Amino acid sequence: MTHYVIEADGGSRGNPGPAGYGAVVKDAASGQVLAEAAEAIGVTTNNVAEYRGLIAGLQAVLRVGGEGAAVAVRMDSKLVVEQMAGRWKIKNEGLRPLAFEAGALVRRLRVTEWTWIPRERNQHADRLANEAMDAAAQGLRWRAGGTSDSAEPGLPPSPSPSLEQTDLLDVSGISTPARGSAARTSDLSAPTASVAAAQQRTSPGTGTGWRPPTRIATSLLLLRHGETELSLERRFSGLGDPELTPNGLSQAEAAAVRLSREPYRPDVIVSSPLKRARQTAAAIAARTGLDVEVDDELREADFGEWEGHTFTEVQRRWPAELAAWLADPEAAPPGGESFAVAARRVQAAGERLVERYEGKTVLAVSHVTPIKMLLRLALMAPLESLYRMHLDLACLSLIEYYADGPAVVKSFNDTAHLR
Repeated sequence: MTHYVIEADGGSRGNPGPAGYGAVVKDAASGQVLAEAAEAIGVTTNNVAEYRGLIAGLQAVLRVGGEGAAVAVRMDSKLVVEQMAGRWKIKNEGLRPLAFEAGALVRRLRVTEWTWIPRERNQHADRLANEAMDAAAQGLRWRAGGTSDSAEPGLPPSPSPSLEQTDLLDVSGISTPARGSAARTSDLSAPTASVAAAQQRTSPGTGTGWRPPTRIATSLLLLRHGETELSLERRFSGLGDPELTPNGLSQAEAAAVRLSREPYRPDVIVSSPLKRARQTAAAIAARTGLDVEVDDELREADFGEWEGHTFTEVQRRWPAELAAWLADPEAAPPGGESFAVAARRVQAAGERLVERYEGKTVLAVSHVTPIKMLLRLALMAPLESLYRMHLDLACLSLIEYYADGPAVVKSFNDTAHLR
């Protein structure tokens, strides 16, 4: 028996263009509205917005009905319905991580049907998506009940173009970055051109009507910790707590020298709770005069029984488990944590930092897995992309998050300070 109904929608004004989603949860028997969700999500495509609407609806059902709730999903996106029902393949690689996220939520529920409905039967969700986009065009944030929180009080309303609803089965582009003002830089190898501190000294670009005329990014500098004995010997190093080697301390100091100078100079330092990361963060804190905030969610993945073993040792003792782990992000080491589980906590940590320190430069000192997770999320890449990245010890990467657009990876695995 179905207890709840999700109606979800999403769209963009341009495809790609300013986008948003809406979702409503109803009682299956009475039709009573139990929950609403809507959000403007910057510049992206219709299909991405539709998936985001579905995800929001699934999350809302979990809050209302809890684990195992029986729910029918109805959308006017033929693409999303058929892909989630398993009848169509996902040809667009950019949609895979969204489908994966939705699938993880579906496994916590009991979905009784995936149904395509005509657009005129999905007007509630469509209205919510438009409300969110209309609010964002005025610098406001949508709130349930048709209210909005003002980001920039006193802004005049903007006209509301119609929401374009098109199922593009082979969309090649997923999003377009927001244009910003570039800061001056003399070090082209470094992630310098647009960290928030440098941006605040440049003139803002002209407005687009989608957001107020500002392009200040929240900059997330990602620093991997320095060398430990386990990393030196190429052993699995998860929740074990080795200290930095003398060389690792030197690497941390080299990073500190670089990060204490313009245009970096972070406003905030956040570290994993593990000692190797905290030692690395302490070196930067000593040079910048900042305190170190510890965030438990930035810890390394738990490698369970593989902790302290080399890859060869694991291959000999756990060949089947290792093969599964290398092939499937849902597979976990014996007694450990899968990449899929780690992804959820790391994503929450990243979103929390960006929201809390909007417009600032945040240095996060962490480990291979969390840093790769944040980078692949910014790139909208699938979890499998983790196996295609390499991060050196004490390397620096940079992601910038724009209020009116997508995240942009500006630098990856930069070790210029170690040369």
